[in-house]
Amino acid sequence: MADQDMEKEPYGRRSTEAPSEVMDTKPPSEKTLTAEAERENIRHANPNGFSYTETGIDVKASEAEFAELQRELSGISHASRKVTKTLSRHSKNAAAIKDVEKTAASDTSGDEPFDLEDTLRGDRAAEVESGIRAKHIGVIWEGLTVRGTGGVTNFVKTFPDAFVSFFNVYETMQMILGLGKKGKEVDILKDFRGLTKPGEMVLVLGRPGSGCTTFLKVIANQRYGYTDIQGDVLYGPFDAKTFAKQYRGEAVYNQEDDVHHPTLTVGQTLGFALDTKTPGKRPHSMSKKDFKDKVITTLLRMFNIEHTRNTIVGNPFVRGVSGGERKRVSIAEMMVTSGTVCAWDNSTRGLDASTALDYAKSLRIMTNIYKTTTFVSLYQASENIYKQFDKVLVIDAGKEVYFGPASEARAYFEGLGFKEKPRQTTPDFLTGCTDEFERDYAEGRSSENAPHSPETLAKAFLESKFSAQLSSDMEAYRKSVTEDKQRYDDFQTAVIDSKRKGASKKSVYSIPYYLQIWALMQRQYLIKWQDKFSLVVSWITSIVIAIVLGTVWLKLPKTSAGAFTRGGLLFISLLFNAFQAFGELASTMLGRPIVNKHKAYTFHRPSALWIAQIFVDTAFAAAQVMLFCIIVYFMCGLVRDAGAFFTFYLMVLSGYVAMTLFFRTVGCVCPDFDYAIKFAATIITFFVITSGYIIQYPNEKVWIRWIYWINALGLGFSSLMENEFSRLNLTCTSPYLIPFGPGYDNIDNQVCTLAGSVAGSIDVSGSQYIIKGFDYYPSDLWRNFGIIVALIIGFLFFNATLGEWLTFGEGGNSAKVYQKPNKEREELNAALVKKRDDRRANKGQSESASDINIASKAILTWEGLNYDVPTPSGELRLLSNIYGYVRPGELTALMGASGAGKTTLLDVLAARKTIGVISGDVFVDGIKPGTAFQRGTSYAEQLDVHEATQTVREALRFSADLRQPITVPQSEKYAYVEEILSLLEMEDMADSIIGSPEAGLAVEQRKRVTIGVELAAKPELLLFLDEPTSGLDSQSAFNIVRFLKKLSAAGQAILCTIHQPNAALFENFDRLLLLQRGGQCVYFGDVGKDAVVLRDYFKNHGAICPPDANVAEWMLDAIGAGQAARIGDRDWAEIFADSPELANIKDRISQMKTERLAEVGGNFKSDEREFATPFLHQLTIVQKRTNLAFWRSPNYGFTRLFNHVVIAIIAGCAYLNLDQSRTSLQYRVFVIFQVTVLPALILAQVEPKYAMSRMIYYREASSKMYNQFAFASSLVVAEIPYSIICAVGFFLPLYYMPGFNSTSSRAGYQFFMILITELFSVTLGQMVAALTPSPFISALLNPFIIITFALFCGVTIPKESIPKFWRAWLYQLDPFTRLVGGMVVTELHNSPVVCKPSELNIFNSPAGQNCGEYMENFFKAGGAGYIVNNATSVCEYCAYKVGDQFYTGLSLDFSNRWRDLGIFAAFIASNLVFLFLGSRYLNFNRR
Repeated sequence: MADQDMEKEPYGRRSTEAPSEVMDTKPPSEKTLTAEAERENIRHANPNGFSYTETGIDVKASEAEFAELQRELSGISHASRKVTKTLSRHSKNAAAIKDVEKTAASDTSGDEPFDLEDTLRGDRAAEVESGIRAKHIGVIWEGLTVRGTGGVTNFVKTFPDAFVSFFNVYETMQMILGLGKKGKEVDILKDFRGLTKPGEMVLVLGRPGSGCTTFLKVIANQRYGYTDIQGDVLYGPFDAKTFAKQYRGEAVYNQEDDVHHPTLTVGQTLGFALDTKTPGKRPHSMSKKDFKDKVITTLLRMFNIEHTRNTIVGNPFVRGVSGGERKRVSIAEMMVTSGTVCAWDNSTRGLDASTALDYAKSLRIMTNIYKTTTFVSLYQASENIYKQFDKVLVIDAGKEVYFGPASEARAYFEGLGFKEKPRQTTPDFLTGCTDEFERDYAEGRSSENAPHSPETLAKAFLESKFSAQLSSDMEAYRKSVTEDKQRYDDFQTAVIDSKRKGASKKSVYSIPYYLQIWALMQRQYLIKWQDKFSLVVSWITSIVIAIVLGTVWLKLPKTSAGAFTRGGLLFISLLFNAFQAFGELASTMLGRPIVNKHKAYTFHRPSALWIAQIFVDTAFAAAQVMLFCIIVYFMCGLVRDAGAFFTFYLMVLSGYVAMTLFFRTVGCVCPDFDYAIKFAATIITFFVITSGYIIQYPNEKVWIRWIYWINALGLGFSSLMENEFSRLNLTCTSPYLIPFGPGYDNIDNQVCTLAGSVAGSIDVSGSQYIIKGFDYYPSDLWRNFGIIVALIIGFLFFNATLGEWLTFGEGGNSAKVYQKPNKEREELNAALVKKRDDRRANKGQSESASDINIASKAILTWEGLNYDVPTPSGELRLLSNIYGYVRPGELTALMGASGAGKTTLLDVLAARKTIGVISGDVFVDGIKPGTAFQRGTSYAEQLDVHEATQTVREALRFSADLRQPITVPQSEKYAYVEEILSLLEMEDMADSIIGSPEAGLAVEQRKRVTIGVELAAKPELLLFLDEPTSGLDSQSAFNIVRFLKKLSAAGQAILCTIHQPNAALFENFDRLLLLQRGGQCVYFGDVGKDAVVLRDYFKNHGAICPPDANVAEWMLDAIGAGQAARIGDRDWAEIFADSPELANIKDRISQMKTERLAEVGGNFKSDEREFATPFLHQLTIVQKRTNLAFWRSPNYGFTRLFNHVVIAIIAGCAYLNLDQSRTSLQYRVFVIFQVTVLPALILAQVEPKYAMSRMIYYREASSKMYNQFAFASSLVVAEIPYSIICAVGFFLPLYYMPGFNSTSSRAGYQFFMILITELFSVTLGQMVAALTPSPFISALLNPFIIITFALFCGVTIPKESIPKFWRAWLYQLDPFTRLVGGMVVTELHNSPVVCKPSELNIFNSPAGQNCGEYMENFFKAGGAGYIVNNATSVCEYCAYKVGDQFYTGLSLDFSNRWRDLGIFAAFIASNLVFLFLGSRYLNFNRR
């Protein structure tokens, strides 16, 4: 090891000295002038633009020589664009030239191109000078075996399964505690051993599913989600356990997916990482701010994304930087951790070839300079990337089949008897050797006498010289570890030095806890502040609701009439703000992956995040709640007292904070969203019922009364009541003053029916009102506030501790899920497997003879095609004057750099664009394509959007059923589907459920399903494919292209965009259309054998392709698509526009059009139907699929049913066995009011479901599968059975537990009302979803809808008290007016009322009259109620005699109940009308 360091020493010494040699002494201003002057001189001297014809690289020959010299010295491959400071003046000119050549692509500061190596060497030198020790740690692993769950066939769960698993309490508890049966254990990795020293890079190769990700995770010490890990992994002298405990942040893993906060900018994302990772000891005692700025700039320049510094990162739903740039942000974020052991999982996904190579080179440089230990897994790695690595590890099905020098791996496998295919890159060859169907044996070797399985390959490796060499290396390394104590002391010192002041030496975190909270508070502020859309919408919601409340309860009277309504206002003000926090549930669940990643990177403790979040959120909420309170408080005329106002504000705000923390705690505890919704719905119901507004505290059942003490809503409401009423005296007016009317004007003989009144007085003390009516004492106000504060602290404590302990969603990928087998499918699968075995047995012969024959002869041509889109700065041209054609039997590739317009051209040709202006001609056989064109073409898009609950076979059959003509018999369509399954080699997954990208088929399998679905349509004209190979490993990519070649040979016309194919792939294409940035055509023509035609074209125009280069990569560099300057002094698009080749193409196109018109002319088919099948057939097929999707989404149906039943049972228990008393009368109305919570439950579930289905519909509609009515109606119909079950589950407990009227005519009516409410809520949810672009926006509309419905239906505020403006139209338009009106009168009609003694109001009759005589005129005039005993002079009065008297006060009438039911049902119809109109005319799919 010491020797190795000695070898690298001269290089390190030379480069640390270098900066001092080339000190430039000119002042900065002069330097700038010189550079500008030079630039101008060069520009005048070279009118044709800047370029070099002699090489394809943008730096001059001297630079190339210098790079060569450096490579010899150090073994580092230098990035082709680098210009180091030791270059001559001559190449400084080159630098200037390059800068002019490069326009706005990158705003790199300064004239000199960025040199990563120089920067890093300078940094390291500064560190050494400042006495900062190096952290070097090697990794050695032996006998490493990792076990996980698998090997069990999981069948798809259906709606009934949810009941079984729910009522199986034992299993449910086991699952929650994580003890349930997980299936049998399988070995994911078996007996791995190896050694990587500091400064070495290991490439990990294997097919998807072979165990590469598991290996990288375990090496980076991320062991969560595996059942058992055996063997030793040592980091220097530390075992895995010690390393995890003391140095967790030193071993880091970069996952394949990019998870970031979408509303932070790139600079802020990296800035936050640096806030938590800036070391305590910095080079030259640099300030924290300078250090942070320097590192961010270095990282952004290193990946050429400096221009994105102030752009938000974004995600699939929020527009931000591009996918490739987001990947680079993930890479840079992990580099900030400055870990010593780094594992990178497929980090080049989505990067084009030149960026991927730059990334590999920067890893190489960092590894060399900082002596990190680096592991990388890559798919489709090019030869140049492969050359950067020291060692390679090849994995086959969890077995180690090679670990050794990268340079000798190819020879090793050839020595085993494998033969390489022509032009195959080394990584492809090594991976191919592990695939039994792809590998070729050399002559005289076969599976009999050469390794042929993972076991035999692993055995061959164990017996090889590399294994023996590895053993001796490991032995020597172990010895050096025990001897070289200094190195590990340095490591420990370096780790301690990197900590900031105040951080514990034992902690794995670099900064102390309070600084973590501070950094997170700054980040949380940015997240909230930059998410302007959410911010604006929540403010608008808050203000509008405040104004509505203010107008409804405008200037409340200080009389008995304003007593109960005041309580209602206080309750709604508290409740609305508390439920603004409901969104926390979703954001906590969705934020988990980021928390898990940052915990692994040791940026911060999870608990610090929860504490920081609540501080920032409270600050934001404080302003919003303040405005809300000001509007409501002063419009409604609550007590004008500064102390009272601020107490009101404080209570509403603390209620919000407590509920926010409650929802976050639920989000922390629950494993998934369905559990969280069930749990939250149950607890919220308890909270609302025990809050003291709906049932007063003294009347609550004893068994739920205790909840009040841990219920922030209840405590907050009581405090608000105490605050308001303790400062208020009410005047009693009729109808609260009994008796009232002519002749009743002596207060001594009247009584106020308001609680807390005193006989003989019309003034009621507010304090007495709440003491008697609610059992609230004004002296308890601050005690209750104290309890709320205690609850807030308690929730925060739970949230923080549970956040540290519980980890969800870090395990490996889940196993596939299958449809349960039946006889038909078993026979079909057996036939598929037999076919596959036959095909493999005679590998060579059957390739050419294809089983499918395509009869199309149509030719697609396009001439002078332009496409313009509107942008804020005017029209932008994305495609410019493009000519071309696609013929049957030919495979045409469409290529170009990222952003050249490849997908745009496909969209335009496939008639998929919905915005922009298209000019030019597109013809099919010389005729303009009609409405049937989209139906006759198939387009496999880049994103794999599928109905997640279908099996692969069902998805293909669905496509065939709807897109092949109705005249084709179904048996024939289904037989064709089996052909496709066989051709795409999907035998094993035919009955597998597609699922989501997180849990379902893998990327590559989903890609095949996308292609299969399009092929099953049997396109008559054309097949378009957009990047069918991106994200796949080389083998899968090769299989797909080989299959496309087979299809074209059978007569299909295919146009396909492709990303960076290797030479073997590229050879399969017959013709190429090459685009450059700006959508200009650079080449259209044949490729030729070994790309000879293409090479000749470039050669004729001065660009010669080196013999060993991959033409597909080289041609992109030649036209200047990468970072390098183009070859030649003219724009390649201009060259092509003036070339004889283009003139030829134009002639060829007109010739083809004439020929085809002559052929087709006579028998031209005029089948211009939009869809291949009639409307009724579409309805049947789509409905069948939607029903199946609902049946296979058990969580969706069951969560909804569970919430219905639980809420009904809780309400039923709270109001158990109501009697005939006056209070029970009020409670019966509140039970009915419980029905109005149904929309709140249902909307939250229906809207996302509709939005997901709509995404799938958009894809399928663009292929003209079925029309929008079939889509929208299928969702409505599919919901009906679940709605009926939910209505029954809700009705039974809610109706019979409180003891409602059980006469069948009454009970039947009430059930119908609940069923209509259920259907109304579902159609309302679908309508709102159809009218809004995303479920996020529809969720923001829900509070408006629900609060408006509840406010204006006449319960919370009686009809007569609603202000005239609202009463005139909104009261009538409110569906709940009908619901409440119909249900209340049906329950209370002719229902006798018998007051309890405590409910009687007592007054004296005047002298000489008994009660009967005194009250006679009152009752005659229609006064409500009765006197218990008419004969006495002490009158005991009960406010109601019969239920009808109660609802007459609400302006309701029994005779209108069927009318109300009819109007309520009509609202469902209006929802459907808007739903169908919305789905028909609103297209949110902008392309």
